[in-house]
Amino acid sequence: MSDVLYSVDDAVAVIVINRPEAMNSLTTSAKNALLEAVTEASRADAVRAVLLTGAGRAFCAGQDLGEHAANLEAGRGLDGTVRAHYNPIVRAITEMDKPVLAAVNGVAAGAGASLAFACDLRIASEKARFAMAFSGIGLAPDSGASWTLQRLVGQARAAEMLLLGEPLGAARALELGVVSRVVPPEELEAAARALALRLAQGPTSAYAATKRALRSAATGSLAEALEVEADLQDACAKTADHLSATRAFLAKERPVFQGR
Repeated sequence: MSDVLYSVDDAVAVIVINRPEAMNSLTTSAKNALLEAVTEASRADAVRAVLLTGAGRAFCAGQDLGEHAANLEAGRGLDGTVRAHYNPIVRAITEMDKPVLAAVNGVAAGAGASLAFACDLRIASEKARFAMAFSGIGLAPDSGASWTLQRLVGQARAAEMLLLGEPLGAARALELGVVSRVVPPEELEAAARALALRLAQGPTSAYAATKRALRSAATGSLAEALEVEADLQDACAKTADHLSATRAFLAKERPVFQGR
């Protein structure tokens, strides 16, 4: 069985981390497969939205500690995996022009939680739990958690989560803004699919511009943000989707976006 499943339907690329027997923890093979899947979704013209989830009862438990322990015993430490694997995966998710939705079906721990935080939107099952497990095994955060988490919950709350490593349940995650929706476990697949399909039917170029604006504004000044927004708005105004949507608005009709 493949460590990562990839399929495309109705312009939605569905990426499933597929190691349910190991809580979808990530080996080198799984990390390579995940990067390949995310890269393919980013490049494919037929894809307009991406849905990331896990098989079985977990979203992703982070690094496979069996493989990690073997590297430690052999004196290889982290064996370069943060720079070689996790960083490229996170950048591929965050820098993708298409919206990425995480459907968190269960435990998201360590780098697994970081992957969810890197997505644009997160919908969770009532059984979902986020655990910043790094400090519990004597490690610092990785996979972008130090950057993404404090932008979701604020610096003080992020410090608490990262230092104490206490699991965050779905209800509390919703309260803090870590996730945008929480649904019963049996409804997660359908709810996530419906939201991903809504994104896939939306104005793809405008979504891409929005993601770029948010990335720029996260580290820039207001003056810089205003200039970036002006440039992106000029580009969006030239798209076929903007023209057709404007015509639809004036005609009091529902716009149909073609993603161009």
